[in-house]
Amino acid sequence: MVRMIPAKTILQRSRYEPSEWFGIDYIINLYRGCPHGCIYCDNRSNCYGIKNFNEVQAKEDTDILLAKSLHAKRAAGVISTGVVSDCYNPCEEELGLTRRALEIIADCRFGADINTKSPLVTRDIDVLTRVARARSANIRFTITTADDDLARTLEPCAPAPSERFAAMKEVSSCGLFTGVMLTPLIPFVTDTRENIEEIVELAHENGARFIYTLGGISIRDGQKEYFMRKLKAMSPKLAKRFSNTYGTSYFCYSLELNDILDLLRARCEKAGMLYRMDDIIRASQNHVEQEQASLF
Repeated sequence: MVRMIPAKTILQRSRYEPSEWFGIDYIINLYRGCPHGCIYCDNRSNCYGIKNFNEVQAKEDTDILLAKSLHAKRAAGVISTGVVSDCYNPCEEELGLTRRALEIIADCRFGADINTKSPLVTRDIDVLTRVARARSANIRFTITTADDDLARTLEPCAPAPSERFAAMKEVSSCGLFTGVMLTPLIPFVTDTRENIEEIVELAHENGARFIYTLGGISIRDGQKEYFMRKLKAMSPKLAKRFSNTYGTSYFCYSLELNDILDLLRARCEKAGMLYRMDDIIRASQNHVEQEQASLF
């Protein structure tokens, strides 16, 4: 059974300007911890102070706290969830914290930005459509590899990439704005031409409007030790190569980054998908108006 924990506040101002990160003004974290077991997850880092990160904890009274916070705002904005812990973890199916939050967001005419690895998001297409009509909705699926077998090593308890692409197709077919968060890009593991090309192809086939990548992986104290142990279990030679290349670096960019970005841009442009942050933000905010205009 999931453990409930008290929360004094639920809405936080984003540390980024809206123009820097998907047009986001605010962040809500309805859960602590995540069961996906991704070996690369930065949210396992000591700075977040989450003990037993693989255990999901749900925050109490999130609907009351969120409604109170939004009603106190003079101007609406875009609220992101799923940044630290996947807001569609398996506990959400029973608890429905994310769904209730989206209902409040829609009622208060705020926008929503969803970051997830779970097809459970399709359950809430009706509410997300309300949010989109009121302001904007962006559903981002984190996909690091198109290979289900490799994903079972990198993300052992997360839904398979094929399931995420299927969910993306369902979301996009309902007229919602969706795309791929290709982050992290793990040097020597997922930063291959074949992986990039396959992700772009599958994203396009399943209705993605964009693909965005940071081009590397962040590794901080607490997470770094965990990641290196998992990498060594995959391949001692790979772990040694990674350690020799990046040492104590916090953000480890792919050595193939320039070639990868060139490839990503070329494939996205050919497929009519976006890859620049400002273009993605502009398109997500205008998406509803464009869809409505196409009806007349």
